[in-house]
Amino acid sequence: RGYLDNITAIGPRTVGSPENEVLAVNYLLEQIRAIERESTDAHRISVNVQRPTGSFSIDFLGGFTSYYANITNVVVKLEPRNGAEHAVLSNCHFDSVPNTPGASDDAVSCAVMLEILNTLSKSSEPLQHAVIFLFNGAEENILQASHGFITQHEWAKSIRAFINLEAAGVGGKELVFQTGPENPWLVQAYVVAAKHPFASVVAQEIFQSGIIPADTDFRIYRDFGNVPGIDLAFIENGYIYHTKYDTSDRILTDSIQRAGDNILAILKYLATSDKLAKSFEYRHGTVVFFDVLGLFVLAYPARVGTIMNYITAAIAFLYLSKKILQPKTKAIHNLKKFFTAFSLTLISWICTLVTVLLVAVFVSVIGRSLSWYTHFYVSVFLYGTAAAAELILVHTLAKKFFYKNMNEQYLGDTFFDASLMIWSVALAVITQMGLCSAFICTVWVAFPLLAKLMIHREFSQKGTTMKFVMMYMLGMFVPYLYIMYLSWTVFEMFTPIMGRSGSEILPDVVLAGFIVVITMILSSYFINFIYLVKSTKATLITLTTVSVVTLILVCSGIFFPYSSDADNPKPKRVFLQHTSRRFHDLDGNVVKNDSGIWINGFDYNGISHITPHVPEINDTIRTPCEEQAPFCGLPWILPVHFMFRLVKSWYLPAPEIFPRSPIHFKVLSRELISRNTVRLSFEVSGPSHMSLYVRPREGSALSTWSLGNGMPVASLGGDYFVFYSRGLQATPWHFWIELTVPEKHSDGILSLAVAAHYFFGEDQNSPQLSALLDRFPNWTFYSGWSCTYDLFVF
Repeated sequence: RGYLDNITAIGPRTVGSPENEVLAVNYLLEQIRAIERESTDAHRISVNVQRPTGSFSIDFLGGFTSYYANITNVVVKLEPRNGAEHAVLSNCHFDSVPNTPGASDDAVSCAVMLEILNTLSKSSEPLQHAVIFLFNGAEENILQASHGFITQHEWAKSIRAFINLEAAGVGGKELVFQTGPENPWLVQAYVVAAKHPFASVVAQEIFQSGIIPADTDFRIYRDFGNVPGIDLAFIENGYIYHTKYDTSDRILTDSIQRAGDNILAILKYLATSDKLAKSFEYRHGTVVFFDVLGLFVLAYPARVGTIMNYITAAIAFLYLSKKILQPKTKAIHNLKKFFTAFSLTLISWICTLVTVLLVAVFVSVIGRSLSWYTHFYVSVFLYGTAAAAELILVHTLAKKFFYKNMNEQYLGDTFFDASLMIWSVALAVITQMGLCSAFICTVWVAFPLLAKLMIHREFSQKGTTMKFVMMYMLGMFVPYLYIMYLSWTVFEMFTPIMGRSGSEILPDVVLAGFIVVITMILSSYFINFIYLVKSTKATLITLTTVSVVTLILVCSGIFFPYSSDADNPKPKRVFLQHTSRRFHDLDGNVVKNDSGIWINGFDYNGISHITPHVPEINDTIRTPCEEQAPFCGLPWILPVHFMFRLVKSWYLPAPEIFPRSPIHFKVLSRELISRNTVRLSFEVSGPSHMSLYVRPREGSALSTWSLGNGMPVASLGGDYFVFYSRGLQATPWHFWIELTVPEKHSDGILSLAVAAHYFFGEDQNSPQLSALLDRFPNWTFYSGWSCTYDLFVF
């Protein structure tokens, strides 16, 4: 904990700031040298400070290109006294997002790595392979430092596997949410070595689907280094991730100890494993893996899982076909009844989904979105009870009007078979899609089928009701326990994300959808009980009353979305940029200029809850889009424009700003490469963070440039975005762009804008911005900075 407290005491560690480039680096070097002095003769410790410059393109956030100059990596190699040919990498990052202490993301991981380095270096037993500890200083700038290390550092060539330590929350258990690619031996290493396992291939497939707007250094090592690895992250309390509340005192010592125990054990295992040296021999194959209530991890090859899945589905289909088609005289009758039950189950699910989503849309439209953000139980009372009530209602009506005077035991049995059929089809389809998460369907087919076969008789006879119910519940215990455990993990990750997912997504619709899906899963083998019980009236009235009362309370505004509670804050996130913009014409003349504070709320509610506190931020100052400029002429720090609607951002007029370290932009040359190809060369110097926005004019096309791999990558919408950052100092940034152009281009061939972002130091906050921020309520987390924006036409 001492390491963690000392790193966070430095304050926000934004790339390019003295705090990040000098103070944090010096502290890490001091601790590493102290550890080196105490190390045993069995080891050799080498320390290197790397300051790489480079560029790459990435398809994250819709696609953009990144350029970095003179950023900082602190690299330590612990190896046997006689050296080692192969190495395992452990990666953390010590930089933080602006205006936050970054304790969980990611100072705690760096503290854990220092302690592991200390422990390993004092061991009298030499390691078989080297362990490289990378303390990278530019992860929050979209993975730049890891790229600089894996593509340029001389030690990178020896790395055969890596462990990446990250955070999507503050403390708690660290979840293994990505492994590979392929290399099943790495998962087995985690299974054998981890003392407190917490891992899920479901989390891996969710994360890699792109649903979550985040990425880690795992991508860089995988894509640019061709190195396999394990990605771990703290996921608890994501409400304060990337906020001022991410402080060291909120991370429990038990959480740090748990992470240290796991990572030390895995690194020791890998550093003494024969497989590390011959990892290429064990490369092929993917793995199904999941922990069982945090006690142990089950892992097996995906190909074995595929066979198991198909066998399970085949047994279920065989059971159903034998039951439905025998005796032959009743086969047609049985088929009709079965497919009627099958259809009714699907109809009940569709009706439930539509109804609950309509409620969620209504709540969003009337401005009561995120009422559950601070009070999670509200979402269960509002959407969970509505989903359960709708499911019961559909089947109660079917029982009363469609199945009038039919045998109840027969109906219950038929609906059990219908649910089994649905899960068996889902199992076959998801397996065919190649998703490892199909194991969940296997559990939901195998255990209910076993329970059914164990009961021997058809649905309950007189005098055996209680015995039947007990055996049935026992058979369902494992799938229900696991799905509840998995659901809680998913909700723990996703609920906080809804507070930072932008203004385009309706968070109530997303969460309501999740709750409906969980309700459908949990109810799938209990639908049959609706047909067995005498009446569902009391249950329906109770569920409907709870849902309606909750809806009325939500509409009244009694559940305020955000909280400033000191022990458990759940703030609203707001970004504010005091911006001065200048728009130039073909001759270089300024044809338009303005200044204002550009305000974006990071969730669907926009700024509606803040307007009563700051009345001038209202609907009269909506941000206009400058159609002729790339990205609407706005100084985006990253290309997240697709996550935000301009009708939900505000541009409050404010005086022009004059940074003490202004940006310098100039054209170095214009060259005609061929008859219809033009190369423009530029030089830019300015603060540590700059954004470049490029749009070829009508008839022109961007063909190549000096950035990334030379192939321009367009962002969503067709414009091009380049993210620039540098360390403490760097030479001016030089780059060129080549375009194919039409013979006549009187309106120019290229629109190019550059924004300078002042995240720290004397230029960060203007007096007007500071005065505005002081008026914000205490349940907000605001991140403010100054920036300039210049648009040119060439």
